[in-house]
Amino acid sequence: MRLTDIKDAAGKNAFAAKGYEGFSYDREVVRERTKAAPEWIHFGAGNIFRAFPAAVLQTLLEEGRTEKGLIVCEGFDYEIIEKAYRPYDDFSLLVVLKADGTIEKKVVGSVVESLTADDQNAADQARLSEIFSAPSLKMASFTITEKGYAITKADGSYTPLVQEDMQDKALCPKHIMGKVAKFLYVRYQNGAAPIAMVSMDNCSHNGDKLKAAVTAYAKEWAKNGIVEAGFAEYVNDGARVSFPWSMIDKITPRPDALVQEMLAKDGFEDTDLIVTSKNTYTAPFVNAEETQYLVIEDDFPNGKLPLDAGGVYFTDRETVDKVEKMKVCTCLNPLHTALAIYGCLLSCTTIHDEMEDTELKTLVTRMGYEEGMPVVVNPGILKPEDFIGAVLTKRLPNVFMPDTPQRIATDTSQKLPIRFGETIKAYLAKGEDVKKLTFIPLVLAGYLRYLLGVDDAGNPFTPSADPMLAELTGQLGGIRFGAAVSAGALDCILSRVDLFAVDLVSCGLSEKITGYFNELNAGVGAVRATLKKYVDA
Repeated sequence: MRLTDIKDAAGKNAFAAKGYEGFSYDREVVRERTKAAPEWIHFGAGNIFRAFPAAVLQTLLEEGRTEKGLIVCEGFDYEIIEKAYRPYDDFSLLVVLKADGTIEKKVVGSVVESLTADDQNAADQARLSEIFSAPSLKMASFTITEKGYAITKADGSYTPLVQEDMQDKALCPKHIMGKVAKFLYVRYQNGAAPIAMVSMDNCSHNGDKLKAAVTAYAKEWAKNGIVEAGFAEYVNDGARVSFPWSMIDKITPRPDALVQEMLAKDGFEDTDLIVTSKNTYTAPFVNAEETQYLVIEDDFPNGKLPLDAGGVYFTDRETVDKVEKMKVCTCLNPLHTALAIYGCLLSCTTIHDEMEDTELKTLVTRMGYEEGMPVVVNPGILKPEDFIGAVLTKRLPNVFMPDTPQRIATDTSQKLPIRFGETIKAYLAKGEDVKKLTFIPLVLAGYLRYLLGVDDAGNPFTPSADPMLAELTGQLGGIRFGAAVSAGALDCILSRVDLFAVDLVSCGLSEKITGYFNELNAGVGAVRATLKKYVDA
């Protein structure tokens, strides 16, 4: 079976016989309608797009709630389109990996056109201009990672590439944000129809990041006389161009060998792993967990697609923010980081294996329920109890999710302020004594122990990449494995508000964290013994 076989009756029957879900809508009619009057274009052709937004639209097409398909545009790694989309007529296979060990397989046909933002591809450039000129276009959405919105250096000045874009009178930008701004300018020139620009990337206040980049281009182009001043006014007018916030949550790992093997046994032939020259890992199929959440601020000046019929939540900005805080401060991200830190110390290789470890499972369960939930931000549209319950019983233990603690431990210094500092601040705001906390301080002590780069067996390991790694390990330079530190020895780090979002010394947690650190660093087996001591208490 090949993906393109789904286009004829015999192929559909072959897929159905093997338990693959197909679709009943006439895809060619959908393609024609979409080409004539597009409604949705998405930037970022990666796995989460195919596993989530594209699958949601497939549901809407099947139920007759929409008659238009999706157009995808890749703005960074053009080989994804050339190798993983066009050879398969833009079909993909979604493999949903359930925590109970079962899988669902679905051929997704909602993507009916694939393009690149390559300025050397005249045909794609012309088509993108045509799409953005269409009054019917309601939404441009994005999954381009947080880095895709970055146009400035650490000091706030524009990067050299962006500076070149902003001075280019030929209006041929190289940065993806410049490309997006250019196509909005095309829309402005062709009637200035309204549109929603919807970031679906996994970063806080993502709509603001997108808006800041696009409006910066418009401002500089207008200032440099490259575009009319009215264009800058257009993109800053929320009644015509909106930048809603959103919260997305779904794990879509790179194509997994176990999934490849299962599909091959079915007789499915399109299982080749594709690695592009930019080191993107993709395939004609995408594997993903079953749990998913997408919450979007209801701000669509040109009308919205009925995504809520496919499980997407439309709500106000304040609620989106609350959902984000529930996820990153309490119910998911802190648990992930705790498993990452202690997984590295205990030489674990997968997150799901950690959830079979009694001490580690108890650590994240008690931390979540006993220390996170009392100060959780309840968004109203999702119950925190249900969310954290799914995390602990379905998501983290899922044997099909081959995520590693080493990958999750990447950039931990950047995650600590939100994932733990905000919870400590919430306790302080309530006037409660944070010294009564056990598990959050234990995780923070574990992080300092992790920075020594020695596992619980006394063997050296390399901590994951982190922008503050050299600086922090330097501050711990005089501390050795197996040696206790004196009171106050860690205060140079524990007092850093930039690292923890709160001064852990002044709030009274230094003594507890230092004590935990000494227990964790007492020698071989001390990490395991310390965990057992406190999680079983």
